[in-house]
Amino acid sequence: MCRNIRVLHNFEPPATSDEVQAAALQYVRKVGGATKPSAANQAAFDKAVAAVAAATQELLDALVTTAPPKDREIEAAKAKARAAERYGG
Repeated sequence: MCRNIRVLHNFEPPATSDEVQAAALQYVRKVGGATKPSAANQAAFDKAVAAVAAATQELLDALVTTAPPKDREIEAAKAKARAAERYGG
């Protein structure tokens, strides 16, 4: 999985449309091999981002779980601790 794409499922509060859009953008950039498409490819790029964002939101809306929602602050602290351990910070 691309490191810049974060888990969006089962958080309280739920993932925002901005988070879904950012994940879709990262995915399309990774698959397309460019952070900024050429002018000739901009329309295809934008269409792909919109389609991936819609599919992502549909998936998140359909997923069910019995696990309690995760707390964003706690998960961020865990990620920070893992990064500090990994990179010696």
